[in-house]
Parts: sequence; structure tokens; C-alpha cells
Amino acid sequence: MEATGGSTPKALPYFVAVSQILGLTVVALTGAWLGLYRGGLAWESALQFNVHPLCMVIGMVFLQGDALLVYRVFRNEAKRTTKILHGLLHIFALIIALVGLVAVFEYHKKMNYADLYSLHSWCGLLVFILYLVQWLVGFSFFLFPGASFSLRNQYRPQHIFFGATIFLLSVGTTLLGIKEALIFGLTKKYSMFHPEGILANILGLLLICFAVVVLYILTREAWVRPPRAEEQALSMDFKTLTEGDSPSSQ
Repeated sequence: MEATGGSTPKALPYFVAVSQILGLTVVALTGAWLGLYRGGLAWESALQFNVHPLCMVIGMVFLQGDALLVYRVFRNEAKRTTKILHGLLHIFALIIALVGLVAVFEYHKKMNYADLYSLHSWCGLLVFILYLVQWLVGFSFFLFPGASFSLRNQYRPQHIFFGATIFLLSVGTTLLGIKEALIFGLTKKYSMFHPEGILANILGLLLICFAVVVLYILTREAWVRPPRAEEQALSMDFKTLTEGDSPSSQ
């Protein structure tokens, strides 16, 4: 039985907890993979490449997923506070992902490797650009005090759709990157159930599980953050100020 009003649905905290356990496990397992089988992390050496997968998993998967869950987790806080937290998590994700991109491009330059030739690199750059555009447009509509009430309402479904889509594309691109790293690093040993291959395959499955749980939480209608009474009143006032509509005319 689902909770009503502003109370928290009974099952929601358990699913959120599972998502966080999966997300943190994914980050830890990525670090373990890079530490045990790829030599660890360093910026001024051949190990600079390893900064890329770790940053992408932290930024484009874990933090992005958590940013999407903000409106489900913080159900009773002021909406502006929730908006700011949502935006900040996305900023942190973008910054960390940018560090990962710089690391891989600098590594390729040092090693004289070609850039942007693989499907993973094409998808990765596309997803990062989409993510940046999504954040900029979202900021313009929902945080910057300029967009009208009707424009916000019209854009909101697109913002939600593209947010979930970019998250899924991020996970898919990460899986492509893991596969590419295993094929290049292990070659024929990959088909012989090498321990590194098994660990990375488990990491891939956990990434999928994390994405599934996050999307399940997002798509449950009963778990949508309910509007508070004062927010509804402020929305009507905002609409009146920006569009000249009267609340009594609605």
C-alpha cells in the first residue's frame, strides 16, 4: 500500500538504499579493477588513461543517477533547495567527467594514439555534449529567473525524458568502454575466463542493475514528489507575474 500526501512511500527508501549500494559498489569495483589489473592511477605517466574510466563511472553514472533521484529522495524539502541540489550534483558530474575526458585525450597525445575512431569514443563525446546541453537548458528554464510558467511546464516532460535517456546512454557507453578495454588489454585471454575479464564482466552487470533500479524509482507514478501547498501558491503567483494570468481564471 502506497503512502499518500507528503509522506514517504513505504518501499521507496529500500529501493533508494539498493541503488546507493549498487552505485558505490560499481565505483569501488572500478577502482579495484584499475588497481589490481591496470596498475592504479597517476596523471603524469602511462597510468593517466586509468583516470578516464574511474571519472566517467563516478560522474556520468553514479552522480548522474543520484542527481536524477533527488526529487524522489527529498520529498518534503523546499523545492528550490531540491532544484539547487539537483543542479549541483549534475555540475559535479560534469566536472569529474571533463577531467576524465582530458585524461584520455592527453594520454592519446602522449602515446601518439589516434582519437575518436571507436564507437565508444563517438558515443562518449556525444553523450557528454548532450549532458552539457541538457544542464544548460535545464538551468535556463528552472533555475535562472526568466522562463515563463507555461514554458517551464511545456519543457518539463522533455527535460525528464532526455535526462533519463542521457543516463541510459551513459551506462551503455560505459559498457562499450569496458568491453573495448578488455579486448585491447586481454586479447585472446578474455575468452579463457581470465580473472580480470570476470571482474570487469561483473562490473558491467552491476552497472546494468544500478541503471535498472534508478529507472524503476523514476518511473513509479506513486513515488513522484508531491507538490506542497505553498509551492502551488507560489506557482500561481509566478504565473500571474510572468504571464498576467489570474489564479481565479484557471
